[in-house]
Amino acid sequence: MQVGSAILQNQQFELIIKRLCYQLIENHDNFSNSVIIGLQPRGVYLAKRIHQELQRILASNTILCGELDVTFFRDDFRKGAPLLANKTKIDFIIEDKKVILVDDVLYTGRTIRAGLDAMLAFGRPSKVELLVLVDRRYSRHLPIEPDYIGMSVDTISSEKVKVNWTETEGKDEVILLNNID
Repeated sequence: MQVGSAILQNQQFELIIKRLCYQLIENHDNFSNSVIIGLQPRGVYLAKRIHQELQRILASNTILCGELDVTFFRDDFRKGAPLLANKTKIDFIIEDKKVILVDDVLYTGRTIRAGLDAMLAFGRPSKVELLVLVDRRYSRHLPIEPDYIGMSVDTISSEKVKVNWTETEGKDEVILLNNID
């Protein structure tokens, strides 16, 4: 059985997204040489929110944002039942661009590694940065660290971090789930 408690809710959620956007603006100015790519399935929701807020702040509709499926680039996709892939929607080339990879939770780093491999089909970027809403520290399988962090959470292996989105669960929140036997 899993028991959970909210560690981040609506108003804090919005503030974190705004803060992340201003940090991005400091490093990417008007985004003329930068693109945002959300990792499927749940990093896409954060990427879209970041994209919308950046467009609002910069009064620009020229910021490029895409969705990348990494299912078949994962090193563990052949284990268990066959997987169904999500869609990739990138209608631009990332050659020599600065790419901001976006995911909701960074845990082992394996999804990010798969994203790095998958995005090469769209060109070779000049730089790749990682933006995550939640950084679960102390759990990496790979030496990957985010450049932009909404919040850091120290967890043990029996705990899980789940991000709920208004688009799918009806409200924005981050929940820390504990397994209880």
